[in-house]
Amino acid sequence: MFRIYIADDHAILIDGLHAILREEPDMQIIGTAGDGVTLLQQLPAAQPDVLLLDLNMPRLDGINALQRIGQEHPALKVLVLSNYDQPELVKEVQALGAKGYILKNSPRHALLQTIRLIAAGGTYFQSFHADFTPPPSSFFLDDFMRKYQLTRREVEIIRLVCKEHTSKEIADNLFISEFTVQTHRRNIMRKLDLKNATSLILFAQEQGLYQG
Repeated sequence: MFRIYIADDHAILIDGLHAILREEPDMQIIGTAGDGVTLLQQLPAAQPDVLLLDLNMPRLDGINALQRIGQEHPALKVLVLSNYDQPELVKEVQALGAKGYILKNSPRHALLQTIRLIAAGGTYFQSFHADFTPPPSSFFLDDFMRKYQLTRREVEIIRLVCKEHTSKEIADNLFISEFTVQTHRRNIMRKLDLKNATSLILFAQEQGLYQG
């Protein structure tokens, strides 16, 4: 039997997972948390085999929690449960050490199969069609980021600004706080020496980063 810990800020989802997993003889839920801070506080004593991790949690979101888990509990197998079908997000959690990524609306059998796969040492990352305009090539993007000292997250935010998303919409889209988005936007404008969103959109179009 392997031990499962659930971190999600929706009690209904936790109750649903309890209902599903308690019927499985090889699975035992040994703890739950509604935010990232509580999760990190309880992990040392809980010692789960598999962590089911939501990304959009209060106090400390799943991305930041995953970074800490990689440092403090590198052997813990993490399966991200998400509502967001974004390829870049899948790549990000994979780079941070997660062993799997699956949508919350996946069928029961798919969830159970994925949990067992990860518990046994495997990996599973659900793939999706990209929801953004890609650059001409990965070489172009790498060269562009080096030239302007931008991060991939900043490039992602530039694209969303070009699509006329507000900072709140960008925050919801990327599972980060609105304050973090505003910080990224200020850094972007400083690095590119631009003054407003209109000039940023024109810059992105001129550089081939976004086609309006």
